[in-house]
Amino acid sequence: MNKATAITCVFVDIGGVLLTNGWDRLSRKRAAKHFELVLPEMEDRHHLTFDTSEMIKLVAQLKVTYGLKIAVVSNEARELNAYRIRTFKLNEFVDSFVSSCFVHVRKPDADIFRLALDIVQVPARQIVYIENTPMFVQIAEGLGIRSILHTDYRSTCAALASFGLHHDDRVIRDRG
Repeated sequence: MNKATAITCVFVDIGGVLLTNGWDRLSRKRAAKHFELVLPEMEDRHHLTFDTSEMIKLVAQLKVTYGLKIAVVSNEARELNAYRIRTFKLNEFVDSFVSSCFVHVRKPDADIFRLALDIVQVPARQIVYIENTPMFVQIAEGLGIRSILHTDYRSTCAALASFGLHHDDRVIRDRG
């Protein structure tokens, strides 16, 4: 890959990529009522399902190996976003959080990507975006941001390698 098209920044979603997709408080409340569950107990169990992903280790390792900027572009609610940043120490490797709860614009609005581009100060062609929602991938690509539709760890690793971003499984396992 030549220097002009080298990846220098990764945009990444949280829900469905770095971590599991969360479900909002209202949905949990409705489910508890419908299935006659004890809501506080359900809330405790809900928080246990936010398992860390190999993707966190992968993105953190790529940052160190390649000196990449990392920016989260996410639609998460403020409480969930703050909880995940704190609990999974995302701020230890993420440089910028362009979360809808902070910037008051949401995907699929292209302005959230334009704002992220302004914040990271990296040309779109030098960014790869990892996202699990096809529509959001299409919108980012429409702005010249190369993207990966995340379906699983292995296919995302292969797609990153096609952009010249190779990972070392030994390093990832050793950190786990």
